[in-house]
Amino acid sequence: MTKLEQLRKMTVVVSDTGDIDSIKKYVPTDATTNPSLILAAVQKPQYKYLVDDAVNFCKKAQSNHERRELLMDKLFVNFGLEILKIIPGRVSTEVNANLSFDVEGSIKKAHRLIELYEKAGISRERVLIKLASTWEGTRAAQVLEKEGIHCNMTLLFSLGQAIACAEGKATLISPFVGRILDWYKKHDNVSGYAPAEDPGVKSVREIYDYFKKFDYKTQIMGASFRNKEEILELAGCDLLTISPQFLEALSQEEGNVERKLDPVKAKQANIEKIVIDEKAFRLMLNNDAMATDKLAEGIRKFAEDASALEEQLAREYLR
Repeated sequence: MTKLEQLRKMTVVVSDTGDIDSIKKYVPTDATTNPSLILAAVQKPQYKYLVDDAVNFCKKAQSNHERRELLMDKLFVNFGLEILKIIPGRVSTEVNANLSFDVEGSIKKAHRLIELYEKAGISRERVLIKLASTWEGTRAAQVLEKEGIHCNMTLLFSLGQAIACAEGKATLISPFVGRILDWYKKHDNVSGYAPAEDPGVKSVREIYDYFKKFDYKTQIMGASFRNKEEILELAGCDLLTISPQFLEALSQEEGNVERKLDPVKAKQANIEKIVIDEKAFRLMLNNDAMATDKLAEGIRKFAEDASALEEQLAREYLR
């Protein structure tokens, strides 16, 4: 039995890509997308039909601004629709990172995306709306979850962010393992860490134990991996979203995969409950230099890639 097959027995495997051909190859349960992945995917000619459909759809808009916004929304949903033809579970579709500090704007965008999915015959149960794990993002998620719109909280780097998401009853959180590792490698001026001491792995382990100890329903999906050892150190996590290169590597390797995260052990852990309100959230985030840096950087990067995609499409199709 391959390591990927063993991993699937204890963790839901999710594909982290916008490349539909890769999803067809590995047939994960769920799939996640983001502006960076979609930007890479639209460069491939086999996905031009998804772009063309979005372009035709947005022509009904009255203004150029509205056309551009509708083009992006429809394109993201089109990729999601194609992915949902392949996978049995859910697809995650991201709200524009420029709305990361805008509660009402995030809710409005989520409503638009869900409306497009539902008009295409897809139930909201099969869609996760991705929101940045800012304070405003957690408040938007709290509203959306009450409406039956499920949220995947992204750009998550710390326990305080995770607790705020869970208190808002978000369906899913996505702690970014590899980006945490990147920061600490640069900060500590080291080339790497032993797998069990990887700072990204330790962060997810802390969140996992906390959630299971206090019976939070919010699921944890480790994301943004830099090596397959990080993935294997989180065997047993609720979900893991894995890029095609690591899915391929794990599918080619045999050997025993040990469960590293266990809800029974977590329940017995000596952990104190933390009360999170807006003040506590902002203070905890401020006091964590890594989380502060990576959250800000991640928002900028996703916003830049979304802007680059929008500019490319507008230049080619909306002249």
